[in-house]
Amino acid sequence: MPSIFLETERLILRTFRDSDSDSDSDSDSERLVALDSDPEVMRFINGGRPTSRSFVIERVLPQLTHEYPCIGTRGFWAAEEKATGAFLGWFEFRPLADDSADVVELGYRLGRAAWGRGYATEGARALIAKGFTELGVRRVTANTMYVNSRSRRVMEKAGLVFVRRWFGDWPDTIEGSEHGEVEYALERSQWKGGPNDVGHSTL
Repeated sequence: MPSIFLETERLILRTFRDSDSDSDSDSDSERLVALDSDPEVMRFINGGRPTSRSFVIERVLPQLTHEYPCIGTRGFWAAEEKATGAFLGWFEFRPLADDSADVVELGYRLGRAAWGRGYATEGARALIAKGFTELGVRRVTANTMYVNSRSRRVMEKAGLVFVRRWFGDWPDTIEGSEHGEVEYALERSQWKGGPNDVGHSTL
């Protein structure tokens, strides 16, 4: 059964179900397939292509349910709207090494119904606060395409600071990739928030 990892004023972040291969429309696998079927959601991931259901079951769910011993939990959580229970997407707060919580990667993928409502920033701030106050995290890092202004704005609103712009050798070129990627980061020593730093924004 899923367990709750974190709650904010408007969100519940819970674990994904470990085994979820049936075709029930209410299953996590089907929720993920629906999320990744929106070309706008996938625009900065792979150019807008949908993720197949078989790939979700065989590759995506195992990643989303992987346990990280260094923090005693997983690195990805399903995001639900607290008021309605609606599935909004997912958040990532994943240690870059299984045996060290020093550096974690922050990420998020939310459906269009959640855009413009401050959920991404609210969840990101809460994860950062939990990481710095409870999980022993020293540095939070996040990456996105240079042209993904909405995601970059979420990182900034969550307190992360621009570190660098870089160019990777990606197997598939998508629109905007010629402008490169950007990295943002926040050190625990630079963090100015608190454990209840989950204020709203418009992103």
